[in-house]
Amino acid sequence: MLHPMNIRHIHLDKVDSTNNYLQCYKQAQDEDITFVWTDAQVAGRGCGTNSWECEAGKNIAFSVLFHPCHVPASKQFIISMANALALKEALGLFLEGITVKWPNDIYWKDFKLAGTLIEPSLRKGVVADCIIGTGININQTTFRSDAPNPISLKQVCGYELDREEVASKVTERFLEYITLMESPDNWTSIRKTYRDALYRKDGIHCYQTTSGKLFKAALHAVEDDGTLVLDVLAADGRTDLQKFVFKELKYIL
Repeated sequence: MLHPMNIRHIHLDKVDSTNNYLQCYKQAQDEDITFVWTDAQVAGRGCGTNSWECEAGKNIAFSVLFHPCHVPASKQFIISMANALALKEALGLFLEGITVKWPNDIYWKDFKLAGTLIEPSLRKGVVADCIIGTGININQTTFRSDAPNPISLKQVCGYELDREEVASKVTERFLEYITLMESPDNWTSIRKTYRDALYRKDGIHCYQTTSGKLFKAALHAVEDDGTLVLDVLAADGRTDLQKFVFKELKYIL
């Protein structure tokens, strides 16, 4: 990435998906980072087959295209951690009690404030390009999708927030973490900060496997590749370390 970073902001009144927009976007030769913001995202995408509800003019929906330096494919979860921390810290300026629900959702207590979809492009064993799409619930108060636990900043704070101010703080934190992430020397610190920011980082909680098995476990670790390690409690009181990748586990709220 060039220094200083050359950043372009694009605002769209309406788009199907800001990630889709950037998939087809051609950056200028001197363009390092491209942000695309929209007032109305009509087909926002989440991870897998999930969708993202975004009421026009109420929330923030944006994507960013950038080119990570020195990030091997096997270590690409560092991008997810850095992005999640940027969101947590930015939203934490407006509301206390923000956590990161593994792998990268932003929570307030047991409610989801923001979601992220990360789409990297790999080349020769490293992350060459990366598109990160994020939706943040700002001023929406009625949610009609089947998402189980959405909440907005307005619902918690009790007043309407300035979306541009929130967007500005998110951008600032994202750029700070992108700069930090450029040096692998900072990755240990990012990983520790991520671990300390996790939802349910302490105590024993209920989970469910994709096969429907319910169990209780304590958080043990998140490995460098993003694998979640839980200390699973057996019926006889013994514990066993088990590993889960994304979509293999459901949090019982």
